[in-house]
Amino acid sequence: MWRKLYSVMSAPAVDLQQDFFTIFSLPRSFLLDNAALDQRYRELQSQVHPDKFSHLSDAEKRLSMQWATRVNEGYQTLRDPLKRGRYLLTLHGVDTQEENNTAMPMDFLMQQMEWREGLQDAIAAKDIDALDVLADTARNETRNLQQQLAEQLDTTHEFVAAAGTVRKLRFLEKLAEEIADAYDELDS
Repeated sequence: MWRKLYSVMSAPAVDLQQDFFTIFSLPRSFLLDNAALDQRYRELQSQVHPDKFSHLSDAEKRLSMQWATRVNEGYQTLRDPLKRGRYLLTLHGVDTQEENNTAMPMDFLMQQMEWREGLQDAIAAKDIDALDVLADTARNETRNLQQQLAEQLDTTHEFVAAAGTVRKLRFLEKLAEEIADAYDELDS
């Protein structure tokens, strides 16, 4: 195994720009086998971890560090559904425009306002049960949007619509963070 890895790392054709799906030998798909991803991550880390190359030249150590960093970055991206959706859209040349496009359907925006008001009310009342209900609602909506995103990316290839779904998921991710902060606030 060492000789194989050494020859791969020493070869001039090593491409640190390979997409994460290629690095992990997984299909380019939103729906992933998380167990296969985890297993492949462990395999790759055991091959490229910098500690295995501490006795080699500085150039080989740097290459090992670059590979380990790339593997970690790929794992973090593919493991998280929102990051994976963004990444797939990037591979298809679609910018989610999360920073500058906050246009959302009115019903979605109204729902967001209601949830945020519910969050503020729960915090003010120190009502953990209300937070639990809101957290469950946000998780369910996130699951629904992730299913929609999988359909858009993997089946219908509606990439522009998928970018809108990613933006919605980002709103829900922020809401989930605010709910987690509220739990922390009420627990202290």
